[in-house]
Amino acid sequence: MSTLPDPETLVKLKEPKIRDVLGHLFEPCPVLCDFLIQQVINRPFPSYTSLIESSRKELLQLLEREETKSTISPDIASIISAHPRLGPSKDKLSSHSTLEQKSLEGSKEEAQKLADLNAKYETTFPGLRYVVFVNGRSRETIMKNMIERIQRNDISAERREAFNAMCDIALDRATKLGAKL
Repeated sequence: MSTLPDPETLVKLKEPKIRDVLGHLFEPCPVLCDFLIQQVINRPFPSYTSLIESSRKELLQLLEREETKSTISPDIASIISAHPRLGPSKDKLSSHSTLEQKSLEGSKEEAQKLADLNAKYETTFPGLRYVVFVNGRSRETIMKNMIERIQRNDISAERREAFNAMCDIALDRATKLGAKL
């Protein structure tokens, strides 16, 4: 897909096409697609910005509802874990993630440090992946942020950070795909 359809027509498209668009914006994730199709894509949007900001609002409201319960739905982790780990990994990266993570390339030692940080993050926050809007930021900046978030040790804050980062990434991708913002 080189361009996105007009956001006003998205609601009229067949579901596989909507899922394709959402996969380009966020990362392919059936759970996220189901949620957004049910909760967000039920009306035309004048722009991708309004679609993505509506998605952000619904995702954050989902977190608020979930955090009042004794256990959090595994759907939250499933949505967050749709994003690949940063740095070299066995994850299959989307073409978007591959380009976004170019600034994280480095030596074998640096790659190992990033892999170690990913492992520490995932041990600290079981079921989650570290999600951040990379957008050309340096490996050092990203790793510093990762360490700070691990040290903060607040899983609720991590879920919010992940959902916000996912939406920031989606806005950037929409721009790169020439979308109507």
